[in-house]
Amino acid sequence: MAQVELLMPKMGESITEATILKWLKKEGESIALDEAVLEIATDKVDSEVPSPVAGTLVSIQFKEGDVVPVGAVLAKIETEAGAAISPSPAVAAPVAAPVAPVAAAMPAETAALSNAMTQPVAVSGNRFYSPLVLNIAAQEGIGMTELEALPGTGNEGRVTKKDILAYVAARKSGQPAVTATPAAAPAPVAAAAAPAAAPSAAPAVSVGGNVEIIEMDRMRKMIAENMVASKRISAHVTSFVEADLTNVVNWREKVKKEFEKRYNEKLTFTPIFIECIVRAIKDFPMINISVDANNIIVKKDINVGMAAALPSGNLIVPVIHNADQYNLAGLAKRVNDLADRARKNKLKPDEIQGGTYTVSNVGTFGNVMGTPIIPQPQVAILAVGAIRKKPAVIETPEGDFIGIRQMMFLSHSYDHRVVDGALGGMFVRRVADYLEQWDMNREL
Repeated sequence: MAQVELLMPKMGESITEATILKWLKKEGESIALDEAVLEIATDKVDSEVPSPVAGTLVSIQFKEGDVVPVGAVLAKIETEAGAAISPSPAVAAPVAAPVAPVAAAMPAETAALSNAMTQPVAVSGNRFYSPLVLNIAAQEGIGMTELEALPGTGNEGRVTKKDILAYVAARKSGQPAVTATPAAAPAPVAAAAAPAAAPSAAPAVSVGGNVEIIEMDRMRKMIAENMVASKRISAHVTSFVEADLTNVVNWREKVKKEFEKRYNEKLTFTPIFIECIVRAIKDFPMINISVDANNIIVKKDINVGMAAALPSGNLIVPVIHNADQYNLAGLAKRVNDLADRARKNKLKPDEIQGGTYTVSNVGTFGNVMGTPIIPQPQVAILAVGAIRKKPAVIETPEGDFIGIRQMMFLSHSYDHRVVDGALGGMFVRRVADYLEQWDMNREL
């Protein structure tokens, strides 16, 4: 007989630990090859950990609710093999709703959050909720007060996926809502290590009168810490350019039906923006960098992050890796795929990490421009505003005249430690030039 160690799998480069939600097998039970042994959770995914071998579960090393670092031994499985088998980290398979909604007001915030260290999911009070449960609650409009009153059948009263789905079904059928007092919950799990430099303490605020005090949940605290950290780390400067997108708008209107018929994909403005950004990055590669102490790290890969809306109304930033290797049809397909799976909560952890440059479409909210916060460790981010018809001066060989043009503001925030005003300004101007020079006769 030989024993194989089941290890905590790595599910993304920024994920260093995960919380054990539930053991699906008990000590002494037999396990088939690739059969799920336990459920784990991070900020980004709920996953099942499969067994790398067939055998018997002889030892469980951690309890439900424990926060376990990547690579740690979760359990030991006894096999009938004649010699010990070298353990290898199992690959966690995402289930139901792998991507937890990222509570953020701006795409830049979610981009920074996606690079933050993972910690156990917790909310106000002492009760633990997995990302999957919180996601379902958000989609169904179930508030924290209502969720806290929902009795759970999981370990020490934890609300499981089955519990909340049953509750949702009861609500929709008109049955009386359950308001039983929740079962006693375990003490909250200790949070992960604090950031290296915590923000300065804010002055005390006097509270009185007709107010409501809402404690930030852990996700909001992380966003706050990351945004303050980014402003502290990077010397933010923002340059603005107004671009004439009349050619882009007219060309897209002319070809969008043929494009969808040929490629079975809708043609939005996003892949057009990304193509022009990629061309500008190739012209100015020192915008595609990060900073490590006194060293500048020039990224050879061009990985463009883009904003996508989640069902909850929050935003997340999936990344198009090696965006320079796609043509416009390929970018459209990739953009649509990532946006669609983001809305369905089916993104993988690696698909929201590794960005080297980010674009934020503030025009989605009807804004004409913005000053986005740089997602660390990147050094720049571009916000594209709403495209609006405006009167503009049109220069021709026969003279100048006033015409109606499709205009859009580009807002480029960059880190003045390593990106001077000349580079930051020329880059955004180059993106605008590529948009304005769009070929109206371009073939699909």
